[in-house]
Parts: sequence; structure tokens; C-alpha cells
Amino acid sequence: MPSHLSADHSTAQPPGRGSVEALISQTRRLKGDVDAVRRDAHGDGSDPQERWQRALCDLALHQLTDLDTHLGQLRDGPPPVPPAVEAPHLARAVSSAPGRGSLLSRVGSAEWNLLTDEASWSGELYQILGRDPAAPALTLDELPSLVLDEDRTKLTAMVTDCLVDAKPIDGEFRIVRPDNEVRTVHMMGEPVLDTDGSTASMWAVLRDVSELRRSQKVVSETRDSLQHHQHRAQTEHRLAVELQEAVLPPWRGSLRLPHQGPETLDLAARHLPSSTGTLIGGDWYDALELPDGRTLLSVGDLTGHGVAVASGMATLLGAVRGMAMAGTEPGQLMSWLNQLLDATVLPALGSAVCCRYSPETRTLTWAQAAHPAPLLFRNGTGRRLHAPNGVLLGATSGACYQQADETLEPGDLLLLHTDGLVPGHRSAETVEQLLDLAPRFEEVRTAQDCVRMVVEEFGEDGREDDACVLVAKVM
Repeated sequence: MPSHLSADHSTAQPPGRGSVEALISQTRRLKGDVDAVRRDAHGDGSDPQERWQRALCDLALHQLTDLDTHLGQLRDGPPPVPPAVEAPHLARAVSSAPGRGSLLSRVGSAEWNLLTDEASWSGELYQILGRDPAAPALTLDELPSLVLDEDRTKLTAMVTDCLVDAKPIDGEFRIVRPDNEVRTVHMMGEPVLDTDGSTASMWAVLRDVSELRRSQKVVSETRDSLQHHQHRAQTEHRLAVELQEAVLPPWRGSLRLPHQGPETLDLAARHLPSSTGTLIGGDWYDALELPDGRTLLSVGDLTGHGVAVASGMATLLGAVRGMAMAGTEPGQLMSWLNQLLDATVLPALGSAVCCRYSPETRTLTWAQAAHPAPLLFRNGTGRRLHAPNGVLLGATSGACYQQADETLEPGDLLLLHTDGLVPGHRSAETVEQLLDLAPRFEEVRTAQDCVRMVVEEFGEDGREDDACVLVAKVM
């Protein structure tokens, strides 16, 4: 923005028309690309990440539209200046005012003559400030009357620095139009010095940036919302992991039960998280020595993910342990678990298998709620136990669950698991692949070796959900 003092400097040559046309073409191509990205962001707006991306696209389109219009003005040259305008650096448009939404209606100019105390405004500035074009332009002393009270000090400081210290103006303030609409105006200007170096006048370009600032505010708010959402998700994930680790049995190697008397079961288990590590579900496994010397084995899965599901799993597993310690039969235990889920405030569904093993008779009494049945491996072959009737926990009130008995033999291997153990396979396919391991299970000596073989066979990559596997070897 030249001043009188810069008249002796060589004038920079304006860019060629062809180069500006190239910039306009690039800008319009970029606008099309950004608009395509925006249109591809489908959804109902409930995802903070999606809202933030759309807000950024809207802001980018808004700025690219302004840039396109600016480049068009640069290509077409300055508008004709009426003869009444004496200052060559102040372009005042007196033709019909453009529409409110156009770029030209958001950019105006002004000059304040300090020697004559006269003010000269462009037609666009009248429109920006909501003033009657027939009314005289406001002087620098009168201009603060349009500004919000809290922004007047800012405007006064900018003008004072410009007039006293010859500092360029570059700042924003908010004005109140006669219709009480508040608009944000960005002002850029410089002092015009007289031949003796004193300030003769001040000129400025004022732009209505209200829509731009609103777009930036939306971007900022959605970014803050996204960061809050991410922080909350990280906190919930950490809590879910800690809760899951606190509830699942602490043993990681083999466990021999019962502790008192001859050990009859060699036990091992493993919880396999999802490959991303972000989905903490409600899968559990458990082995518990009961007061009468029998052993409780159970696995289960509560639908969903997150802290609420992990908490629900902890509640369910606590109920299983409590009822088993009280001597409740597996079938009745399932019925009461169903009532517990049915009565919870947050509706949930679950599947489970509960087994009670009596070492004296080697009898396994078990019940299930829409869960994969235990697999029995004996002498190099495997089969799925015939499941007694049982529906999903929480699916219906007053459901009854049958139970079944199975006599085990020394050397038998019992495998319990939850869905998702084999990545990308349905429950029936998972069972078949597990049964195919029967010859190899015959060669292992401990339950821990068996669990390790399962993990090595099916890996820990590509698992969309977490899963559990529990192995009991009859001694």
C-alpha cells in the first residue's frame, strides 16, 4: 500500500494477465477438490472427527471463494475512478452497490484528511457499516460510536499509533449496525505523510470478516470437541483395561485345582485383545475352587465395548462366583444371571458357559446361554459336547436353562472359548478349526502348552474383537 513518501521508488510491474488466469484456474480446481472431499463426508454429524473435517472444508471453501474473486479483480484491473476523487490511491465505487453476499460488498475503503477534518468513504464501506450513503462520512472522532464498547480501546490504540508513530494499522474490531447486527471488521491502513514528514491524512481498507470468523469459530469448536472426545475415549479405554485386568484371574501360567487334596485339573487360560487394542469388550474366563472341593469353570461374553461393558462383565462375573460359592447348580445359576441382566438399567445381552467339575466322580455338569459348547478332546480326536437348551442372557424374562452331565477320563482335554477366537471366522468355522487340532493336542503335556498352541495357530493379528480361551486337562 504506497504512501506519498514512496513516490520516488520504482513501481513494481503488475503481473501478466496469463499468470493471473493460471492462478484463477488453480484456485478453482482446488475449490472443486475441497468441495468433493466435503461431499464425501457422509454421516449424521454425530462423529466429532467428521464434524471437524466438514468445518475445515467449509472454511477452506469460504477462503478459496474470496481468493478467486480477488484474483478476478487483479486480472480485470481497478474499477473506474470518478473525477471527483482526487487521491489516486483511494478507489471509491459509486456505481450500484453489489449484493450483500458478494466479496465486493464486504470490502470498503476510507480516507480521513487531518488538515481539513474531512472524511471520504467508498460506497461499500457505507454498506458494511450499515450507514445511509447520503449521510456524511464519519470522522475519526465519530467512528468509535459504531464500535462495541469493549473494542473501542483497541480501535483508538490502532488509530493513535498510526497518526502519532506512523505505524500501519492491521487489526479487527466489532461494529454494531443500525439494525443491531454485530459484524466483525478487519482494518488495514497507513498514514499519508506530508512533504515535511508530518501526517496529513490516514487511509484504510476495511473488510467485513464476520462470516470468516464464524467459520473459524466453528472449526475451533469442533476441534476442541474432537480433542475432548479423543481424551474421553482414551480415558474410558484405560479404565476399561484396568477394570478388565482387575477382574480376570491374575494367574497367567498353569493352575492346579483343587489346592487342597490331590490335584485333578491342570488349567490355563488366555485373554486375546483385538488387534487394534482399542475395543475392550466384555469377554471373561474364570476358574474357581468351590468350598466342597469341586471346581467352577466359566467363560462368557457381554455384548458391546467400553467401560460400561467392562463394568457389566465384572458384575456378571462377580455374580457367577458368588452363586457358585453358595452351591447353586449351573442351570439355576444361568437363570439368575438372566434375571440380573434383565433388571439392569442399561440393557445388555450376554452369552456364557458355566461348568462344575466333581473330582470324585469326574463328572462335568454344565449349562449354557447361547454360547459355543465346550470341546472335549480324547485320544487324538475331538468333539463338541451336546448343548442343553439355553437362550441369550437378558433376551427374555423368566427363561429356564437346562443342564447336562459329561463323564471325563484322565488325560481328557476340555476347551472353552468365546466368539472371535479365530479371526474372520464364524462360530461354527472356529469350532471345526479347533477340532482339527486334536492330534496335536494329544502330544502336549500341559494345559499351558495347549493354550500356547492355540495362540500360535490362530495368531493375535487381524482379530476384530477380543476373545478368551480356557483349557482344563484332567489329571
